Formats: sequence, C-alpha cells, structure tokens
Amino acid sequence: MAKSGRDAEKEAVLHVANLMCVAARTAPKARGIDNIVSTILNDKEKESLAQKMEEFGKKTERPHVFTRDANSVRQAQALIIIGTKLGPVGLNCGSCGFDNCQKCEESGARCAHNSGDLGIAVGSAVSVASNHRVDNRVMYSVGWTSIKEKILGEEVKIALGIPLSVSGKNIFFDRK
Repeated sequence: MAKSGRDAEKEAVLHVANLMCVAARTAPKARGIDNIVSTILNDKEKESLAQKMEEFGKKTERPHVFTRDANSVRQAQALIIIGTKLGPVGLNCGSCGFDNCQKCEESGARCAHNSGDLGIAVGSAVSVASNHRVDNRVMYSVGWTSIKEKILGEEVKIALGIPLSVSGKNIFFDRK
C-alpha cells in the first residue's frame, strides 16, 4: 500500500517528538536528580494552547510575541513542552545566591541547577530534532503559557516549548 509523503511526514514528526522526550529524560542532571517533565501536544491540545497564548499575551508587555508564537504553534505538526520541578539538589554551591541549599529553599529562591538541567534537557531534545531534519524553535511563550495552564502539573514551575515542523521551508525562520 502506498503512503503519501504528507502522511509519512506526520508520522515521522510524532516519532521524533517521542525521541525528543527520551532525550530530555536521559539528559545529564545535577546529582542525577530528575525533575524534568515533558509532554507532546498535537491537534486539539495544540490549538487550545495557542488560544491561551493569545489570551495571556494580551496581558503582557509583548502581546505580539505571544500572537506570533501562537501562529507558529498552530502551523506546527506537533509541540513538545519540557519543564522542571523546583528544588535544591543539595550541592550547597551558592549558585542561587545563598550560602546553602537550606537557605535557598527557605527563601523561595530557585536552585540554579533546576534551570541548568532544563536547558540541557531542551538542548538534548532539539539536537534530536535537528539530527532528523525536523524544524523546531524553542519558545519561552509556550512554556510560560503551559505553566499558567498547569499542562505539566502543579509542581512544574519553569518550562519551554518546542514546536516541530516538516515543510519545504522552515516556518520558524521568517517570522514577523
């Protein structure tokens, strides 16, 4: 049975999205503490998030960013969201600005390693997309909206979104 190129592309994007979640999970983390959470959205979930992005964007100083990114999310075949739960990792390194992890936690500050681990996880994920020639772009607006909507759960406090696209021209390149 013949399969159209478009059908093959759609299947490939979802396959790569799954591999990206694996890459985020297996990325190195401070002290091996895994606070990373990921999900894949497509179709109705993607559209719902895009609508929320536009709504939230109207309440910010940069509504055009949220509108522009919402349009990119709509055009993408799939969307990955990767986030992190917060909590000191017990290194007492002072990178958070406090003398030790206990003071960091008591102050409500964020452990610097949580953000670093998220960055490494996202970097690992986008490298998978790149290796499979799937266009992508890391978007804070997707992450911000997903946090407000609790898409990754109550505990996840920092997130980034990665829309994925396969087309003749990268839809994330010439954005206005």
